[in-house]
Amino acid sequence: MAELSPIDVQKALKGMDYPTDKKSLVDCARKNKADDKVVSRLDGLKKDSFDGPNEVTKAVFNE
Repeated sequence: MAELSPIDVQKALKGMDYPTDKKSLVDCARKNKADDKVVSRLDGLKKDSFDGPNEVTKAVFNE
């Protein structure tokens, strides 16, 4: 996989309910068989709680 894209993140988090925490994001991404790069990026986020998908995408691409 080349660079990470917002679409990769959205696909990884398909079916996610918000608000949520970082562990749930990682679990959802693994369940959706996301690329390891996406999973590790989510797992490495500094923030631990997220109100919605836009907040997650913003954190992934701005940290």
